Amino acid sequence: MSSTALWYATRATGIASLVLLSVTVVLGLTTAGRRTSTLWPGFARAELHKRVSLMTLVFLAIHVVTSVVDTYVSVGWVSILLPFSSSYHRWWLGLGTVGVDLGAAVMVSSLLRQRIPARLWRALHWLAYVSWPVAVAHSIGIGTDASLPFIDALFALCIAGVVTAALWRLSRALGQRRRVLDATAPRVGPVLGEGPSAAPPGTRTTVEGRPLAAATRVSHRNGRDEP
Repeated sequence: MSSTALWYATRATGIASLVLLSVTVVLGLTTAGRRTSTLWPGFARAELHKRVSLMTLVFLAIHVVTSVVDTYVSVGWVSILLPFSSSYHRWWLGLGTVGVDLGAAVMVSSLLRQRIPARLWRALHWLAYVSWPVAVAHSIGIGTDASLPFIDALFALCIAGVVTAALWRLSRALGQRRRVLDATAPRVGPVLGEGPSAAPPGTRTTVEGRPLAAATRVSHRNGRDEP
């Protein structure tokens, strides 16, 4: 392949990798809620999340290979594995290397999920959420198409989608925590003899706190029809 073709392939696969990674993060945030739905069952969301993750890795691998093979700039395989070791855009390319390393850790942990402790797998899987802002910074800092309005709009859409999903996940987590605290909080009633709680549990009471039946009997003795 010519250097021009590799350059276009690197640009295209880089943008596609960021979009797919953003979709993966959004699916991960929404799937982790485990909310059941007849129209969107949990197994379907998990399967879609898995397939999009694999597509992300495929495009990311093509992006890395074309970047190294392209002779227009000297990147080298060492720069792909060791962050901030390249002289070409050291900082921005280093962030891309960090993103690749984090993605590799997530991929390996997913392959070994049945053989490693669940807590370790969960901790490594959280690296996917760390790799996303790193990938965004890499794309904006080193991407030659970052100045195009269409690409800017695409980046903004990816950021808005991930931020919205994160806020939704946070609100659900806070709501569940509040419900758990309300359910486990001790029920402390008013002081004995004050208010309606002085009546036996389950007894309807009047404003004065007397049982409804007793209040009705008193009112009939006083010649009234209402309690």
